Amino acid sequence: MSTTASYQVSGMTCAHCGQAVTEELGHLDAVTSVDIDLVPGGDSRVRVTSSRPLSLDEVRDAVDEAGYSLAEPPT
Repeated sequence: MSTTASYQVSGMTCAHCGQAVTEELGHLDAVTSVDIDLVPGGDSRVRVTSSRPLSLDEVRDAVDEAGYSLAEPPT
């Protein structure tokens, strides 16, 4: 069974930014897909589908590794 969670990510301005976040989140073993609604100059929505629920720390660490930050808790 899969689970999907949405996160707001600050600092992404272009497709390359989205690619960096997608790549880092993809390194988490449970992640099966990442979908990004890019909002240049604002907080972008990142939807992560995974085979198990991810901890907020796992997601935060991956986003931080890509050079961005979570704007608020997942919705």
